Amino acid sequence: MQKVFLRLLFAAALVLALSGTTGSQAAGPESRAVPSGSQAPRSLRLVERATGETVIHRTASNDALGDLLVFANPLYDAANVSQVGTSRGSCTRVEVGHWWDCHWTMALAGGALLVAGPYPDEGDAAFGIVGGTGHYAGARGTITVHARDTAHQSYDFVIALQ
Repeated sequence: MQKVFLRLLFAAALVLALSGTTGSQAAGPESRAVPSGSQAPRSLRLVERATGETVIHRTASNDALGDLLVFANPLYDAANVSQVGTSRGSCTRVEVGHWWDCHWTMALAGGALLVAGPYPDEGDAAFGIVGGTGHYAGARGTITVHARDTAHQSYDFVIALQ
């Protein structure tokens, strides 16, 4: 019985040593330290220019359930002057004339943000930030998207990280 206990204790210690944690530390993404001097900002304002978008129609209709919007667009600073990254992903038509379901990655200096949520045909959209890489590892928060013009050629992105 004592040998079994010692083997279990050894196995637990080995797992903790290999994972780089101790019993007093959390192991989730929220515990990852961001290197000093390279922290991700808590909020960002960006402009997306819709220059690389294609709608793939599933049927002869111009708007059908299952249509796919695929995009790769540049992201600019809040002044809409300097390119700071890219926005790449896709949206699937889930309710004709009303809603798309979107998933995309915003590649920025030092990492990327992963975004998902519904996009309405009219009005602003609120998406969830569901993760990230690099400086944004374990990111959570929201992004509000607002069309800057009636032709939907550019969008304001207001990002709030928790």
